Amino acid sequence: MLPRIASLTLLSLFCAPLWAADCPPLLKGQGELQQLRSKERIDLCQRFAGKPLLVVNTASRCGFTPQFKGLETVYQRYKGQGLEVLGVPSDDFKQEADDSQETAKVCFIDYGVTFVMSEPQAVSGDDAVPLFRELAEQSSAPRWNFYKYVVGRDGKVIASFSSLTKPDDEDLLAAIEKALAQ
Repeated sequence: MLPRIASLTLLSLFCAPLWAADCPPLLKGQGELQQLRSKERIDLCQRFAGKPLLVVNTASRCGFTPQFKGLETVYQRYKGQGLEVLGVPSDDFKQEADDSQETAKVCFIDYGVTFVMSEPQAVSGDDAVPLFRELAEQSSAPRWNFYKYVVGRDGKVIASFSSLTKPDDEDLLAAIEKALAQ
């Protein structure tokens, strides 16, 4: 039994640097985000490296909040092909709930979200978290809530979409399918 444990330990020592090396700057710079209403932390490299990703800055008191339903539909449609969705609530545009319990209620109970949601974060300006600084560098900073970024397996932004773009928009879906095909 001991040799097997030693083998697994050696394997993890040699593979861990490879996993870290395969993590693109988009995810590596951020490290971790606190998961919404959970003690769990989201290790962006471990969770999303090498996977197509849709990143959306959200708000629970916005006219675009009903887009959660469409985002969940997109996630259900493509998750079997490897798509991940990351929702990042933000009060940068003054439309996020005052506490994460209300944010979680809107996401999980009102709209049935099952994709990954973080605790509220700054997504624009000098205070933006590293993930959104990198997204802005590769594309543009979010101008409002529900700005959408489609990211390829290589960590490069394939396309970004304004808040006005609904989750079932054919251009958004085409960008997601391009990310899945990589």
